[in-house]
Amino acid sequence: MDQVTVFGDDPADQAKQFQDAGCTWLHVVDLNGAFEGRPVNGLAIDGILATTNLKVELGGGIRDLATIEMWLNKGVMRVILGTVALKNPDLVKQACKNFPGQVAVGIDAKGGFVAVEGWVEVSNITVIDLARKFEDAGVSAIIYTDIDRDGLMSGPNISATIDLAHASTIPVIASGGVSSMEDLEALKSAAGDLLQGAISGRAVYDGAIDPAAAVALLQGDV
Repeated sequence: MDQVTVFGDDPADQAKQFQDAGCTWLHVVDLNGAFEGRPVNGLAIDGILATTNLKVELGGGIRDLATIEMWLNKGVMRVILGTVALKNPDLVKQACKNFPGQVAVGIDAKGGFVAVEGWVEVSNITVIDLARKFEDAGVSAIIYTDIDRDGLMSGPNISATIDLAHASTIPVIASGGVSSMEDLEALKSAAGDLLQGAISGRAVYDGAIDPAAAVALLQGDV
């Protein structure tokens, strides 16, 4: 939190730019919420929902059924459960029953082990072991982030991402280190249809990835 980089002061306008570029999904994280364990940036998220028609997936500070229901009622397409997936897996399973198709699990990994509480705490549970806890629970996707690479523009951990996709029947979305069009091409080449998608943040804001070109590449239009 003491090394935050601000790329813009209008999240709704930024989301509109992504929509105009052809994006259909928007990955949003309430970073303050991830640290505090409760929603913090609600007004910014409300603005995104009011301004765009994007399918929004939201993570950060979502730790109970009431908060899940609140965001889904506001128009979030699916919530991402991270810390609570490790600490209270039964809540994840209940949420999947209550809100079918609208619950994803975010697994952040450091050295192959699950990290939680905004990456402050590293557990002794492996990524694959946690993923397997939710087989047949109705989880819509696993968002896998290698935090050793996230934001460093060093490329994604393709092998670990594919290993997870092979080990789980739950669709996997790659995140962390996706920093160039070449990274997206490598992911697509290595994974084929094995992955549901890829998330990029900093590289888009830095101009290393053009969203419209990325959408075209991953949809097979180039």
